[in-house]
Amino acid sequence: MSGEAPFTIEQFYRFVSEKKLMGAKCNECGKILLPPRPICPKCLSRNLSWVQLKNRGKLLTYTIIHVAPERFQSMAPYALGIIELEEGVRLLGVIQGVRHEDLRVGMSLEVDFDTNVPASPAWPPWPRYFFKLRRE
Repeated sequence: MSGEAPFTIEQFYRFVSEKKLMGAKCNECGKILLPPRPICPKCLSRNLSWVQLKNRGKLLTYTIIHVAPERFQSMAPYALGIIELEEGVRLLGVIQGVRHEDLRVGMSLEVDFDTNVPASPAWPPWPRYFFKLRRE
């Protein structure tokens, strides 16, 4: 992909704005880092490459947020979950479009993107990703 792009959270969100879920892959041990970092925590190598991840996975765990931080109060109550992607990496995110009572550990979800994020002094104007029900 973009071998010269830095392995930072800012670059991760630049890819999200292109509707791409990207991780850093260690060229020494093969570990995939999500979110990306400049050094592999497994073998301490700096020899990394960007890799595009599949947007599909399974719900590992979730919680329903009723009392939200100020920035997210307008969304409450909302579901927050950890999905394990097909590549084995885990990603935390908001789950949208699924009734809370229908959430189940192990259900198939996919990552989708919201690139129309309004500017706010309390939050960077980064595009966002979220999880939604995967249509088989």
